[in-house]
Amino acid sequence: MPIKLPSALPAYDVLNHEGVMVLDEDSAAQQDIRPLRIALLNLMPKKIQTENQFARLIGATPLQIELSLVRMSEHQTKNTAAEHMAEFYQPFSAVKDQKFDGLIITGAPIEHLPFADVTYWEELCEVFAWTQTHVHSTFGVCWGGMAMINHFHGVKKHMLDHKAFGCFRHVNKASASPYLRGFSDDCVIPVSRWTEMRQDEIDAAGLKTLITSEEAGPCLVEDPAHRALYIFNHFEYDSGTLKQEYDRDVASGTPINVPTNYYPGDDPTEQPQNRWRSHAHLLYGNWINEIYQSTPFELEKIGS
Repeated sequence: MPIKLPSALPAYDVLNHEGVMVLDEDSAAQQDIRPLRIALLNLMPKKIQTENQFARLIGATPLQIELSLVRMSEHQTKNTAAEHMAEFYQPFSAVKDQKFDGLIITGAPIEHLPFADVTYWEELCEVFAWTQTHVHSTFGVCWGGMAMINHFHGVKKHMLDHKAFGCFRHVNKASASPYLRGFSDDCVIPVSRWTEMRQDEIDAAGLKTLITSEEAGPCLVEDPAHRALYIFNHFEYDSGTLKQEYDRDVASGTPINVPTNYYPGDDPTEQPQNRWRSHAHLLYGNWINEIYQSTPFELEKIGS
Protein backbone atom coordinates (compact mmCIF):
# COMPACT_ATOMS: atom_id res chain seq x y z
CA MET A 1 0.00 0.00 0.00
CA PRO A 2 1.19 3.54 -0.72
CA ILE A 3 1.95 6.73 1.12
CA LYS A 4 -0.49 9.59 0.60
CA LEU A 5 1.25 12.85 -0.39
CA PRO A 6 0.20 16.08 -2.09
CA SER A 7 1.01 15.65 -5.77
CA ALA A 8 2.92 18.97 -5.81
CA LEU A 9 5.24 18.01 -2.93
CA PRO A 10 8.76 17.33 -4.30
CA ALA A 11 8.85 13.98 -2.49
CA TYR A 12 5.88 12.80 -4.60
CA ASP A 13 7.89 12.73 -7.83
CA VAL A 14 11.10 11.58 -6.13
CA LEU A 15 9.46 8.55 -4.52
CA ASN A 16 7.34 7.75 -7.57
CA HIS A 17 10.49 7.69 -9.71
CA GLU A 18 12.15 5.32 -7.22
CA GLY A 19 9.25 2.89 -7.41
CA VAL A 20 7.69 3.75 -4.03
CA MET A 21 3.88 3.60 -4.25
CA VAL A 22 2.42 7.08 -3.77
CA LEU A 23 -1.17 8.29 -3.96
CA ASP A 24 -2.55 11.76 -4.41
CA GLU A 25 -5.50 12.82 -2.27
CA ASP A 26 -8.17 12.01 -4.86
CA SER A 27 -6.92 8.45 -5.37
CA ALA A 28 -6.53 7.85 -1.64
CA ALA A 29 -10.11 8.95 -1.00
CA GLN A 30 -11.36 6.08 -3.15
CA GLN A 31 -9.77 3.44 -0.90
CA ASP A 32 -12.09 2.15 1.81
CA ILE A 33 -9.54 1.98 4.65
CA ARG A 34 -8.29 4.37 7.29
CA PRO A 35 -4.75 5.50 6.52
CA LEU A 36 -2.30 5.85 9.39
CA ARG A 37 -1.81 9.52 10.21
CA ILE A 38 1.91 10.20 10.62
CA ALA A 39 3.25 13.70 11.32
CA LEU A 40 6.81 14.83 10.63
CA LEU A 41 7.96 17.69 12.86
CA ASN A 42 10.81 18.83 10.64
CA LEU A 43 13.49 20.78 12.51
CA MET A 44 16.20 20.34 9.89
CA PRO A 45 17.27 23.32 7.75
CA LYS A 46 17.09 21.39 4.45
CA LYS A 47 13.40 20.62 4.71
CA ILE A 48 12.88 19.00 1.30
CA GLN A 49 15.82 16.61 1.67
CA THR A 50 14.55 15.53 5.09
CA GLU A 51 10.98 15.10 3.79
CA ASN A 52 12.25 12.81 1.06
CA GLN A 53 14.32 10.72 3.47
CA PHE A 54 11.54 9.99 5.94
CA ALA A 55 8.77 9.69 3.34
CA ARG A 56 10.88 7.09 1.55
CA LEU A 57 11.13 4.94 4.68
CA ILE A 58 7.57 5.15 5.95
CA GLY A 59 6.18 4.91 2.41
CA ALA A 60 7.74 1.48 1.82
CA THR A 61 5.36 -0.41 4.12
CA PRO A 62 2.21 -2.32 3.02
CA LEU A 63 -0.02 0.31 4.67
CA GLN A 64 -1.51 3.57 3.47
CA ILE A 65 0.18 6.49 5.22
CA GLU A 66 -1.10 10.04 5.36
CA LEU A 67 1.93 12.27 6.01
CA SER A 68 1.49 15.69 7.61
CA LEU A 69 4.39 18.16 7.63
CA VAL A 70 4.67 20.27 10.78
CA ARG A 71 6.95 23.13 11.81
CA MET A 72 7.49 25.10 14.98
CA SER A 73 4.99 27.94 15.12
CA GLU A 74 7.28 30.97 15.40
CA HIS A 75 10.60 29.69 14.07
CA GLN A 76 11.28 30.75 10.48
CA THR A 77 13.57 28.65 8.28
CA LYS A 78 16.24 30.34 6.15
CA ASN A 79 17.11 27.36 3.96
CA THR A 80 13.77 26.44 2.38
CA ALA A 81 11.61 28.63 0.16
CA ALA A 82 8.80 30.42 1.97
CA GLU A 83 6.40 29.27 -0.76
CA HIS A 84 7.21 25.61 -0.01
CA MET A 85 6.70 26.13 3.71
CA ALA A 86 3.42 27.96 3.19
CA GLU A 87 2.02 25.33 0.81
CA PHE A 88 3.00 22.12 2.61
CA TYR A 89 3.64 22.88 6.30
CA GLN A 90 1.37 23.64 9.20
CA PRO A 91 2.58 25.25 12.42
CA PHE A 92 2.23 23.13 15.53
CA SER A 93 -0.32 25.63 16.84
CA ALA A 94 -2.61 24.66 13.92
CA VAL A 95 -2.45 20.88 14.47
CA LYS A 96 -2.36 20.53 18.25
CA ASP A 97 -6.09 19.78 18.37
CA GLN A 98 -5.60 16.87 15.95
CA LYS A 99 -4.58 13.30 16.76
CA PHE A 100 -1.95 11.23 15.02
CA ASP A 101 -0.99 7.58 14.98
CA GLY A 102 2.69 8.47 14.80
CA LEU A 103 5.01 11.45 15.05
CA ILE A 104 8.63 11.76 13.94
CA ILE A 105 10.66 14.58 15.50
CA THR A 106 13.81 15.17 13.48
CA GLY A 107 17.24 16.31 14.53
CA ALA A 108 18.40 19.92 14.39
CA PRO A 109 21.87 21.47 13.94
CA ILE A 110 21.79 23.14 17.37
CA GLU A 111 23.34 20.46 19.55
CA HIS A 112 26.02 22.88 20.87
CA LEU A 113 23.27 24.85 22.65
CA PRO A 114 21.86 23.91 26.04
CA PHE A 115 18.30 22.72 25.52
CA ALA A 116 16.82 25.67 27.41
CA ASP A 117 18.66 28.14 25.14
CA VAL A 118 16.96 26.89 21.97
CA THR A 119 14.59 29.62 20.81
CA TYR A 120 11.64 27.24 20.40
CA TRP A 121 12.36 25.05 23.44
CA GLU A 122 9.24 26.12 25.34
CA GLU A 123 6.97 25.18 22.44
CA LEU A 124 8.89 21.94 21.87
CA CYS A 125 8.25 20.97 25.49
CA GLU A 126 4.59 21.62 24.76
CA VAL A 127 4.90 19.22 21.82
CA PHE A 128 6.41 16.55 24.08
CA ALA A 129 3.53 16.87 26.54
CA TRP A 130 1.03 16.88 23.65
CA THR A 131 2.36 13.52 22.40
CA GLN A 132 1.07 11.87 25.55
CA THR A 133 -2.54 12.75 24.76
CA HIS A 134 -2.62 13.17 20.96
CA VAL A 135 -0.03 10.77 19.49
CA HIS A 136 0.01 6.98 19.68
CA SER A 137 3.77 6.54 19.09
CA THR A 138 6.60 9.07 18.80
CA PHE A 139 10.02 8.60 17.17
CA GLY A 140 12.67 11.13 18.24
CA VAL A 141 15.66 11.27 15.88
CA CYS A 142 19.20 12.46 16.76
CA TRP A 143 18.82 15.86 18.54
CA GLY A 144 15.05 15.33 18.61
CA GLY A 145 15.57 12.04 20.47
CA MET A 146 18.10 13.62 22.83
CA ALA A 147 15.67 16.44 23.59
CA MET A 148 12.85 13.99 24.32
CA ILE A 149 14.87 11.73 26.61
CA ASN A 150 16.13 14.80 28.44
CA HIS A 151 12.63 16.22 28.83
CA PHE A 152 11.02 13.03 30.09
CA HIS A 153 13.91 11.52 32.05
CA GLY A 154 16.54 14.19 32.66
CA VAL A 155 19.19 12.28 30.69
CA LYS A 156 21.87 14.81 29.72
CA LYS A 157 23.66 15.29 26.44
CA HIS A 158 27.44 15.55 26.67
CA MET A 159 29.76 17.32 24.26
CA LEU A 160 32.35 15.17 22.50
CA ASP A 161 35.95 16.32 22.05
CA HIS A 162 35.65 15.49 18.35
CA LYS A 163 32.70 14.88 16.05
CA ALA A 164 31.34 11.32 15.85
CA PHE A 165 31.23 11.20 12.07
CA GLY A 166 31.00 8.20 9.78
CA CYS A 167 29.45 4.76 9.48
CA PHE A 168 29.87 2.71 12.64
CA ARG A 169 29.18 -0.92 13.41
CA HIS A 170 26.26 -1.32 15.85
CA VAL A 171 25.15 -4.33 17.87
CA ASN A 172 21.60 -5.66 18.18
CA LYS A 173 21.04 -5.92 21.95
CA ALA A 174 17.36 -6.91 21.84
CA SER A 175 16.74 -9.39 19.04
CA ALA A 176 13.30 -10.24 20.49
CA SER A 177 12.12 -6.63 20.23
CA PRO A 178 9.35 -6.17 17.64
CA TYR A 179 11.17 -3.04 16.50
CA LEU A 180 14.20 -5.14 15.50
CA ARG A 181 12.28 -7.91 13.77
CA GLY A 182 14.43 -9.18 10.90
CA PHE A 183 17.58 -7.39 12.09
CA SER A 184 21.00 -8.97 11.83
CA ASP A 185 23.15 -9.33 14.96
CA ASP A 186 24.97 -6.18 13.89
CA CYS A 187 24.55 -3.45 11.32
CA VAL A 188 26.13 -0.24 10.04
CA ILE A 189 24.51 3.11 10.85
CA PRO A 190 25.57 6.64 9.81
CA VAL A 191 26.54 8.92 12.71
CA SER A 192 26.94 12.69 12.60
CA ARG A 193 26.95 14.53 15.92
CA TRP A 194 29.04 16.49 18.40
CA THR A 195 27.20 15.15 21.45
CA GLU A 196 26.40 11.84 23.07
CA MET A 197 24.00 10.26 25.54
CA ARG A 198 25.72 7.99 28.05
CA GLN A 199 24.69 4.41 28.68
CA ASP A 200 24.92 4.58 32.48
CA GLU A 201 22.53 7.55 32.58
CA ILE A 202 20.10 5.81 30.22
CA ASP A 203 20.24 2.72 32.46
CA ALA A 204 19.65 4.87 35.54
CA ALA A 205 16.49 6.21 33.90
CA GLY A 206 15.19 2.64 33.62
CA LEU A 207 15.16 2.65 29.82
CA LYS A 208 16.15 -0.19 27.50
CA THR A 209 18.82 0.25 24.85
CA LEU A 210 18.00 -1.81 21.76
CA ILE A 211 20.99 -0.94 19.56
CA THR A 212 24.44 0.27 20.66
CA SER A 213 27.96 0.73 19.33
CA GLU A 214 31.32 0.26 21.04
CA GLU A 215 32.63 3.28 19.10
CA ALA A 216 29.56 5.53 18.90
CA GLY A 217 27.69 4.63 22.10
CA PRO A 218 23.97 3.96 22.60
CA CYS A 219 21.85 4.41 19.48
CA LEU A 220 18.24 3.21 19.80
CA VAL A 221 16.37 3.43 23.11
CA GLU A 222 12.82 2.34 23.90
CA ASP A 223 10.60 4.30 26.31
CA PRO A 224 7.38 2.27 26.71
CA ALA A 225 5.91 4.57 29.37
CA HIS A 226 5.87 7.46 26.90
CA ARG A 227 5.18 5.28 23.81
CA ALA A 228 8.41 6.52 22.28
CA LEU A 229 11.61 5.47 20.56
CA TYR A 230 14.77 7.59 20.61
CA ILE A 231 17.46 7.10 17.97
CA PHE A 232 20.62 9.20 18.14
CA ASN A 233 22.00 8.26 14.72
CA HIS A 234 20.80 8.54 11.13
CA PHE A 235 19.30 5.48 9.47
CA GLU A 236 17.31 7.88 7.28
CA TYR A 237 20.39 9.38 5.59
CA ASP A 238 20.77 9.10 1.83
CA SER A 239 23.94 7.55 0.40
CA GLY A 240 25.47 10.98 -0.15
CA THR A 241 24.37 12.85 2.98
CA LEU A 242 27.60 12.39 4.93
CA LYS A 243 29.52 13.41 1.79
CA GLN A 244 27.47 16.60 1.56
CA GLU A 245 28.26 17.41 5.19
CA TYR A 246 31.95 16.64 4.73
CA ASP A 247 32.25 18.67 1.51
CA ARG A 248 30.40 21.60 3.16
CA ASP A 249 32.81 21.68 6.10
CA VAL A 250 35.89 21.34 3.90
CA ALA A 251 34.67 24.18 1.67
CA SER A 252 34.03 26.45 4.67
CA GLY A 253 37.36 25.63 6.33
CA THR A 254 35.69 23.97 9.31
CA PRO A 255 37.99 21.34 10.86
CA ILE A 256 36.49 17.93 10.13
CA ASN A 257 37.75 14.37 9.87
CA VAL A 258 37.01 12.18 6.86
CA PRO A 259 33.86 10.23 7.85
CA THR A 260 34.95 6.87 9.26
CA ASN A 261 34.22 3.70 7.26
CA TYR A 262 32.17 5.64 4.72
CA TYR A 263 34.31 5.99 1.60
CA PRO A 264 36.02 2.89 0.20
CA GLY A 265 39.46 2.91 1.79
CA ASP A 266 38.49 6.10 3.66
CA ASP A 267 39.35 7.94 0.42
CA PRO A 268 37.00 10.92 -0.11
CA THR A 269 37.66 10.84 -3.86
CA GLU A 270 35.85 7.50 -4.03
CA GLN A 271 32.08 7.06 -4.32
CA PRO A 272 30.53 6.16 -0.93
CA GLN A 273 28.45 3.01 -0.70
CA ASN A 274 25.17 2.63 1.19
CA ARG A 275 25.42 -0.22 3.73
CA TRP A 276 22.47 0.69 5.97
CA ARG A 277 19.48 1.03 3.62
CA SER A 278 17.97 -2.42 4.30
CA HIS A 279 18.09 -2.04 8.09
CA ALA A 280 16.66 1.48 7.81
CA HIS A 281 13.62 0.12 6.00
CA LEU A 282 13.31 -2.69 8.54
CA LEU A 283 13.34 -0.35 11.54
CA TYR A 284 10.81 2.15 10.22
CA GLY A 285 8.68 -0.63 8.73
CA ASN A 286 8.61 -2.37 12.12
CA TRP A 287 7.68 0.91 13.82
CA ILE A 288 4.81 1.47 11.38
CA ASN A 289 3.66 -2.13 11.86
CA GLU A 290 3.64 -1.79 15.65
CA ILE A 291 1.55 1.36 15.32
CA TYR A 292 -0.87 -0.40 12.99
CA GLN A 293 -1.24 -3.35 15.36
CA SER A 294 -1.99 -1.25 18.43
CA THR A 295 -3.43 2.14 17.46
CA PRO A 296 -7.19 2.67 17.99
CA PHE A 297 -9.25 2.57 14.81
CA GLU A 298 -11.13 5.63 16.00
CA LEU A 299 -8.70 8.53 16.01
CA GLU A 300 -10.40 10.31 18.86
CA LYS A 301 -9.46 7.42 21.18
CA ILE A 302 -5.73 7.97 20.67
CA GLY A 303 -4.14 9.04 23.94
CA SER A 304 -7.10 8.00 26.04
